Amino acid sequence: MRRYILYPQPHSMARLDPVVFRELPVIKKVIDDETWYEGERRGCYVSSDDPVVRENVCLVILRIGRELREKFTAQIAGSSLEIAADGHDQAA
Repeated sequence: MRRYILYPQPHSMARLDPVVFRELPVIKKVIDDETWYEGERRGCYVSSDDPVVRENVCLVILRIGRELREKFTAQIAGSSLEIAADGHDQAA
């Protein structure tokens, strides 16, 4: 009997909300900053998987998440309008 392990297709993430992809670098920066802050507070190395770091990251993301989503949604909407306007001049 053969067992198949199903892995997500590499392009399957492209179907996700495009705002999420713009949020990822900001979230990564928050994780890096909170890891550094906690390491400084303790005076030693701290992993980004540390429970205190995770909690602090969650608190920051909950605080700024709505603003990020609104900002990136507006950027996407603005770039879509620019593309539509540019494409319209080239349409036959």
